[in-house]
Amino acid sequence: MSTLEIPELALVALVGLSGSGKSTFARRHFAATQVLSSDTFRAMVADDENDQSASSDAFDVLHYVAGKRLRAGRLTVVDATNLQPHARAGLVQVAREHDVLPVAIVLDVPEQVCWERTRTRPERDFGRHVLSRMQRDLKRSLGQLGREGFRKVHVLRGVDEIEAAQVRYERLYNDRREVTGPFDIVGDVHGCRAELEALLEKLGWVLRRDGQGRPVDATHPAGRTAVFVGDLVDRGPDSPGVLRLVMGMVAAGNAICVPGNHEEKLRRKLRGQQVRVTHGLAETLEQLDAEDAAFVAEAKEFIEGLVSHYVLDGGKLVVAHAGLKEEYHGRASGRVRAFALWGETTGETDEYGAPVRYPWARDYRGSATVVYGHTPTPTPEWINNTICVDTGCVFGGQLTALRYPERDLVAVPAAREYYPPVRPLVPPEPVRDPGVLDLADVAGRRHHDYGYGTTTIAAENAAAALEVMSRFAVDPRWLPWLPPTMAPSSTSTVDGFLEHPAQAFGDYRAAGVDRVVCEEKHMGSRCVVLVVREDGVAAGFGEGGGVVYTRTGRPFFADPALNEALLTRVRVAVTSAGLWDELATDWLLLDCELLPWSAKASGLIREQYASVGAAGRAALPAVLDVLAGAAARGLAVDELRERTTRRAADLARYTDAYRAYVRPTDGLAGVTLAPFAVLAGRGTTYTGRDHGWHLALADRLCAADPQTFTPTRRTIVELADEAQVAAATDWWLELTAAGGEGMVVKPYAGPAAVDGRGRLLQPGLKCRGRDYLRIIYGPEYTGPERLAALRQRSLGRKRGMALREHGLGIAALDRLAEGAPLWRRHELVFAILACESEPVDPRL
Repeated sequence: MSTLEIPELALVALVGLSGSGKSTFARRHFAATQVLSSDTFRAMVADDENDQSASSDAFDVLHYVAGKRLRAGRLTVVDATNLQPHARAGLVQVAREHDVLPVAIVLDVPEQVCWERTRTRPERDFGRHVLSRMQRDLKRSLGQLGREGFRKVHVLRGVDEIEAAQVRYERLYNDRREVTGPFDIVGDVHGCRAELEALLEKLGWVLRRDGQGRPVDATHPAGRTAVFVGDLVDRGPDSPGVLRLVMGMVAAGNAICVPGNHEEKLRRKLRGQQVRVTHGLAETLEQLDAEDAAFVAEAKEFIEGLVSHYVLDGGKLVVAHAGLKEEYHGRASGRVRAFALWGETTGETDEYGAPVRYPWARDYRGSATVVYGHTPTPTPEWINNTICVDTGCVFGGQLTALRYPERDLVAVPAAREYYPPVRPLVPPEPVRDPGVLDLADVAGRRHHDYGYGTTTIAAENAAAALEVMSRFAVDPRWLPWLPPTMAPSSTSTVDGFLEHPAQAFGDYRAAGVDRVVCEEKHMGSRCVVLVVREDGVAAGFGEGGGVVYTRTGRPFFADPALNEALLTRVRVAVTSAGLWDELATDWLLLDCELLPWSAKASGLIREQYASVGAAGRAALPAVLDVLAGAAARGLAVDELRERTTRRAADLARYTDAYRAYVRPTDGLAGVTLAPFAVLAGRGTTYTGRDHGWHLALADRLCAADPQTFTPTRRTIVELADEAQVAAATDWWLELTAAGGEGMVVKPYAGPAAVDGRGRLLQPGLKCRGRDYLRIIYGPEYTGPERLAALRQRSLGRKRGMALREHGLGIAALDRLAEGAPLWRRHELVFAILACESEPVDPRL
């Protein structure tokens, strides 16, 4: 029995005479969707699979479909005679274009057998001489397939061998998805053995030494795996020592290594090929001359066996020396190896004579994390889910490792500069106006590692945010932060309730929170106020006295005069409360709610809610009158009458719910602000302060100007104290029974509160009242069947979005406090707005 080993991703060409059984073989060993038959494509373009005049068009379409499949990473089998070199060349070209291996399976069946099979198929109307010509082409082809580019050639001779053959799929050498780490990914070592030892020990590795004291292996007590990004050799003082240690770790299964361009050059030299002995190769060759021949042979074999790149951790991590574009991940070809070793250059040289490398990471939009080296950088920086860990140890910098999946960076300094760099290790910063934004900073698919987590912004979400930002939002200089969305508490199990404090408290208990603050939820419109002490240029915001904007960054009032008038009131109140001097700032960023809801949402209330109420109030009494008359005549309408009565009562509660948030306003007359957080001032953020501090400052603003500011009622709850929990629940019931929307439960520790693992907590969980939710889910949502269906609502996506937006906002404020340039702050604020385009149920 013959076993045909085929890569999991390949272009497989079946080669054989007509009648050799190619289609039967394909059906037996491959899925129908994997097989592209030339007959099928001839029928597709000419309605006749035997129309040879259509072959050219048929193969054009076949190659196109094959390319689409290969691009998507799908095994593709071509069922055609493939006896002519030009036909096979087209398939090899398609495989190369998509960086997959071309494989040939030859079915060598005697001509007589093929003729006998052909004669039983009346649609095959050709003479024996055609098969004879095919047989001659087959014999000529057998010696050419390897030279034509087929990486594997399997020849099955005779019917019996074909019948007995089995296909077995093999992974590509670079496919190590089953290895999940955790990993310590080490940057370019370049012969700096002492620094490598120090780094491994700092990472917790235990070195093993041979009889001469040389390190030959290392193990980690936590079972971590080391990954080396290549360039182990050249320039440094002990390339053989580095090789000896890494080779030992790889042989013991404690490490993985990819080659760098310096290993590639050394490999070619050790094979006797002509190479230029430059860039530190001379030092390595001199050091190897001092080693015995057995070690050099072992090193040569080790380098020969290195694979261009690895796909690890279920496809979530890719390691390559010079990085790797997304379309090359898990692919195998010469150009993939070249990119992994050398990167891609623009063809230009810089002022130091070094090649200018194409900044592929700036364009990377893949979901896999790519870790690489090759180009020294003074400080590793995450760019679109990629990071370079070469920090120029041999040039006097550091040797750096990335701990994955933790994403922690660990480094040790170089003992000295071993080799002078061609260009300065710390290049001059590119000149960029810190106040100018660039479309490339936000357009397209973007990945952000913002310190509190990571997120990827889809291109379509970025486009939607760009529409809002460019057409409707305030000046980006005045937009340092956007409020995150807020998720509700877990769905209640209390009879008749969809949301209830018991679940909100339980959610925070489960997250390890022991103290929360329950704040009255004002039914208004989220409003952010950035107020400046005196009109003028403030902290890089630009000229003006401040800005009032919505949670999507738009000016709050269409009339600029109203914004200015509100800012004036806020400025006077902040002054009266003494906050400017106390906080040593000349501007403040306040998170507020503007009341009443109707001040901003009168159109929405009138068109979406009041219209429903008016229609119901007009229709249901009339229906009840008709049903009363029907009942008086003895008709059996009692059940319908009872149900309609309940509907009328629910509609009355619905109407009362939205009317509670409507009151007349004229300009700013009747408008108030409910502040609940003071987020930032000059050079600092206050997100680390607890909510008691924030609300105390809010109370001082309310006392300074009670006509402009509305206080936020609240209660503090120790979650371990059942009496406090019960009291807070009663308070919520009273609040909502009186027409209040409900409350927001927050970790008392403050906006930037984290759990025991250092992860941000939900900034708040809203717990809305039973009658208020009629506005959201409809007047009759409390009916048993409807309530049961709503309890199946999924909150995961909403909570994930709330955390992402919250983390991005905290990070944006951190950058503001650090004095980061505008574009560094704005990319995070823009990402918050882009997150709002996620397909999440807006009722949550």
